[in-house]
Amino acid sequence: MEQLQRIQARMAEVQEELAQATVTATAGGGVVTVVMNGQLAVQSVEIAPEAVDPEDIEMLQDLILVAVNEAIEKSQKLAAQRMGELTGGL
Repeated sequence: MEQLQRIQARMAEVQEELAQATVTATAGGGVVTVVMNGQLAVQSVEIAPEAVDPEDIEMLQDLILVAVNEAIEKSQKLAAQRMGELTGGL
């Protein structure tokens, strides 16, 4: 029971660490950058001026989609790694 309480306490710490940790993903050679925390919350989206072409909005939308999806994947891997470190001994 005591071990379970320690694991629960450590799990809460890991969740807080994930809230503070960030991952960065880019698309289009860096013209779109997405920063996300370890809890899948988008922290920022940066778009370089050269990525904004009023004649090709679909390209910008695709770049944003790629960057967000990559950030989600990185965030999920980070969370799995941190939780795996915690539960690896079980």
